[in-house]
Amino acid sequence: MAETVSQTLSEELFGLLQQERFITLNTIDHESGAPSLSSLSWTFAASPQVIRFAVDNRSRILTNIAKQPQVVLHLIGAGSSYAINGRAVLKSERMEEVPLKLAMVEVTIEAVRDVMFYGSRISVEPQYEKTYDKNAAAKLDNQVMTALRKAE
Repeated sequence: MAETVSQTLSEELFGLLQQERFITLNTIDHESGAPSLSSLSWTFAASPQVIRFAVDNRSRILTNIAKQPQVVLHLIGAGSSYAINGRAVLKSERMEEVPLKLAMVEVTIEAVRDVMFYGSRISVEPQYEKTYDKNAAAKLDNQVMTALRKAE
């Protein structure tokens, strides 16, 4: 498929990011300078130009972003694979109303590219399940996603 470039999320991608979703995050490691890959689930598109995510506030991701704010989020959905380039900033070191010590990061989108290889389409999107207490997981997920939505 030809690379399609936009500066914002499409309506369909924006819709996908209105709920918790598996995404990978690429940062530059603050020590080695090498690419660093992480998996995220607490992600939310605040607008077609902004994506927020939550991570443990001791995460290496935060140190990486502080040194080099350019990031790439990788989203599989809507039948394809997308690279979302942007600039990340620490929005909150400690999210209120969430029992875990989580930080909130906000990414301002600079480019959205369809990076699926030619002549193919995603037929099954990634799925995951929480491996700890399902009720506790649902409660925590709700608290985190509510905090990501309410942030100003």
